[in-house]
Amino acid sequence: MSQSILKSSLENASFSIIFQIFCRCVTFVLNAFVIRHVGQAVLGVINVRLLLLESMILFLSREPFMKACLTNTAEHNWAQVVNLLWLTVPICIVMSFVFGYIWLFLLFSTEALPPYYTFAVWSVGLSCIIELSSLVVQLAASAFLFVRLKIILDTIMIVIRTMTFVPLILYHPENALLAFGIAQLVAAVFYTTSHYAYFHRHIKKLNKCSQKRRMSLKDNSDEYVIREFPFHAIKDFLPGQLENHDSYLDRKLSLLTWSFFRQGILKQILTEGERLIMTIMPVLTFTEQGIYEIVNNMGSLAARFIFRPIEDSGYFYFTQMIKRDKKISDQNPVMVQESVNVLTHLCSVVTCIGLVVLVFGQSYSSTLLWLYGGSKLILPLPVLLLRTHCLAVLLLGINGVTECYTNATADSATINKSNWIMVYQSIAFLGASYLFVTWFGPVGFILGNCVNMSLRIIHSSMFINKMYQDTVYRPLRGLVPKPMFSTCLVVAAFVTNLSHTYFFPAEKVLHLLIGVVMFTIVLISWIYENYELIKLATNKWHERRNKQRKSD
Repeated sequence: MSQSILKSSLENASFSIIFQIFCRCVTFVLNAFVIRHVGQAVLGVINVRLLLLESMILFLSREPFMKACLTNTAEHNWAQVVNLLWLTVPICIVMSFVFGYIWLFLLFSTEALPPYYTFAVWSVGLSCIIELSSLVVQLAASAFLFVRLKIILDTIMIVIRTMTFVPLILYHPENALLAFGIAQLVAAVFYTTSHYAYFHRHIKKLNKCSQKRRMSLKDNSDEYVIREFPFHAIKDFLPGQLENHDSYLDRKLSLLTWSFFRQGILKQILTEGERLIMTIMPVLTFTEQGIYEIVNNMGSLAARFIFRPIEDSGYFYFTQMIKRDKKISDQNPVMVQESVNVLTHLCSVVTCIGLVVLVFGQSYSSTLLWLYGGSKLILPLPVLLLRTHCLAVLLLGINGVTECYTNATADSATINKSNWIMVYQSIAFLGASYLFVTWFGPVGFILGNCVNMSLRIIHSSMFINKMYQDTVYRPLRGLVPKPMFSTCLVVAAFVTNLSHTYFFPAEKVLHLLIGVVMFTIVLISWIYENYELIKLATNKWHERRNKQRKSD
């Protein structure tokens, strides 16, 4: 079973990375399009205020339920799970009205808001409600390993949102927020109806063949665990439809959800802290917010492309491998050994990626900004923002892996205890951000986020070390880079900084070629020191391909 779960998690991570690359490319093009046709101020309103509103509603309404219900899905009473998940809709309605009222009447602004701002705010709330009405179907797709379905639908949703937004901007650029609101609603309707339509067709096909949806997961004893697909009609996704001999809600899942909900409020403050400060305390103009968001999006490429998919898939993998309510010594040693190896390798990979971004980002931030926005973006402030963000990328990668393992394996009592720690982290983060912004300007947001990530890494590392203190396992050793790789990074930092000093911007091509050569040397050193890991991954890939060919 563990191999099937690991395979699904890796497959999900691969498809998620591809989707994130596609999504970020669309966002980059769209941001450039909005700047040229509408202006940076409107981009600031959309990317800061409106997307923050969407993030607040969806995260607090959906995230706690999804995290709790993805835990040990093989043992679910699906009737209780369906009932629990449908509570997200009324919660989302309440949050949409509360946050909508705040966004419309309580937020202070020194500038005039663009036309149709009110429509855009209510469109965001309504689109969140529509999207959460298919949350049960989304969870079923994840639990029964419909890996490609989510990626395909997410991709099509991005395309539909873009294809709706762009023509409206072309014809009426002054009504950008009207176009944004319409695009949000159209995409949400598509996303919800597509999920139900797919499973309606899937269930109908299974019923026609007189079969039940089953998954055969082979465990280490060569026995097969059969999991029936519990939904036999599309109405079974509604509350109260599945046969249920127990209570209406699962008490254990409900308590776990409540724990994640309380933690989610704090985590959302930590995650969206800079947007919250920009929105609540207008320390930057809408135009400055637009510029900051452009640089912030560029700086978070690695986090969005690689780290977030790894974190999401890692969370699902660790929840299936490690039991929350048992000590490590009382669990399956084979699963523990494998999960430790996976955690160690993940720590090593994200640390190496982060260090590469940090080293090369100091010398090639100017080049990247020039390629994206021309000479307008190679001013001192954007370059400094992007260089500072490279440090945040390293901390984001490490925090993503350590925190996903902590959230996946901690019991309710530990999560509740960590909530108090996150209170102090939130206070320290917001205080540091406000002070840094006052002292250093927009760069202070990134420095405050670095403080935030550092505190969260320390907390997760202490949990992991305590968890394995009585064993021989030390998974966090993967955070220490190997000597040859480290040496090559130091040499690369020295050479590329000299190249930037003497060849940029006069000799951009030569500067870029030097970076390519140094990156190749660093990559070769990493491959040499991690040859066994690459060989193992290659063998697993070949085994999978051979099994697929035999099954075909």
